[in-house]
Amino acid sequence: MTQSDICIAGAGIIGLSLALELRARGLSVIVLDSGAPMQEASTAAAGMLAADDPHNPPELFALSHLSRSLYPSFLDRVRDLGGIAVPFQTHRTLQALAGNRASTLPQELQTELLVKDSDAVVDPGSGFTFLREHSIDPRQLAPALIEAIASTSIRTLYNSPVITTGYGAGRVTVRTSATTIQADHFVDCTGAWAGSSETDTAFLAIPIKGQMLALTLPADLQLKTTLRAADIYIVPRTLGPGKGRAIVGATVEDAGFDKTVEPAAIESLRQRAISLVPGLAHATIADTWAGLRPGTPDRLPIIGPHPTRSHHWFATGHYRNGILLAPATARVMADLILGQSPTASLESFSPSRYTLSLAIGVQ
Repeated sequence: MTQSDICIAGAGIIGLSLALELRARGLSVIVLDSGAPMQEASTAAAGMLAADDPHNPPELFALSHLSRSLYPSFLDRVRDLGGIAVPFQTHRTLQALAGNRASTLPQELQTELLVKDSDAVVDPGSGFTFLREHSIDPRQLAPALIEAIASTSIRTLYNSPVITTGYGAGRVTVRTSATTIQADHFVDCTGAWAGSSETDTAFLAIPIKGQMLALTLPADLQLKTTLRAADIYIVPRTLGPGKGRAIVGATVEDAGFDKTVEPAAIESLRQRAISLVPGLAHATIADTWAGLRPGTPDRLPIIGPHPTRSHHWFATGHYRNGILLAPATARVMADLILGQSPTASLESFSPSRYTLSLAIGVQ
């Protein structure tokens, strides 16, 4: 029997960020995952810290802006613990305004995409505006965060799915394939798999498939700015192993847990990117993949206590903003678990907004 203050299921960016926050507040933490850490949505994402994306639900505004403000200190903590720095890849985004269906960017805007940290002002009549917005490379963050966790007293059990959870005497008993854990609190951070079991009549999280590709840019097209419209985004990699590439995404599909990459979908994304920035016609496909976003019926996160089980918490359902919202989710979840008032309002994210009928256990 292993004892811990906190048991977290899910070693993606949400679970590992929460583990670091709780450990920093003096609690003992154990993190479980049915597979390897940072292997699902956490590294499938493009890495935009899109706090001002006009397509975000308005309920996300406060939490998004809190998380954006926490990001520099979050990355500093990761670097200080694990010794691996994670840089911001871009510092601004060219955002298509609502209703803009432009087929090609005006030439002056294509030129601006090549200029880093420009203070250019866009004529609203163009249908675009610049946002001060960072992006990171999740595939750089993954090893840095894993190393940061490894440098602490946080225990990790990977390839260890949760089989059952039991409740009694003010504690939670979590049984895995490898061991049994007793903890004061259990937090489900399993993303698209959160709350699911064979006997559930209501699922907390809904997998939303997203197919994506990485393009190797031609030498004369060194993008420095993220481009985002309603149905496409292009996110350059300017530093690190991915330098000289751009991430293009993403489809939005209700396809269950299928992660098949479909050539037709990839080509459709590529052609949409080329239609906006014709120079991308000379870029070559370096990689393709599909990830499963943890969606919810209202597209809002699920953050807070289980409606019927004491000491059981959820931090999931972040849909397209898991990378952005990780530091703030860690902050407010730690506040809740320790009985403190959270830094941002969580009313819109309460698990109790759904009618739940959950069997004991998390898969």
